[in-house]
Amino acid sequence: MNVESETRPRYLSDRDLEELVESFESCALPPAEFDHGAHLAVALWYLSRCPCAATAAAHMREGLHRFAAHNNAQGNYNETLTLFWIKLVRRFLAQADAARPLAERANELLATYNNSKVAFEYYSRARVQTPEAKASWVEPDLKPLDF
Repeated sequence: MNVESETRPRYLSDRDLEELVESFESCALPPAEFDHGAHLAVALWYLSRCPCAATAAAHMREGLHRFAAHNNAQGNYNETLTLFWIKLVRRFLAQADAARPLAERANELLATYNNSKVAFEYYSRARVQTPEAKASWVEPDLKPLDF
């Protein structure tokens, strides 16, 4: 594997993030390119542009439902995991230097949290796979949220 590609910033400009969000919203983004890091970057974009976390979460939820329907993957949506990541990204954004370009903050976010297994420090797999967790927010069962 090329080490340079592992350390090279994923987003070189805020426009890169905007293009990601546009392609996600229009469903032009290939599903294989909508990995965990892209999910985080879209969440960061919405949280940086929306007046409150609930509005950002609504944009994320609507976008994920549209994207899943477009790609015949409707059963993959999980409300608890979506809100978990919105909460975590919101905390990250609140602690990040707002004077830095969003692309820099996105790259830092990915360097820190581009591992979907972080959620399983808080949730058992059994809990997030329940119909309740897929449909609505459920509290963690392994440890309380610390953010």
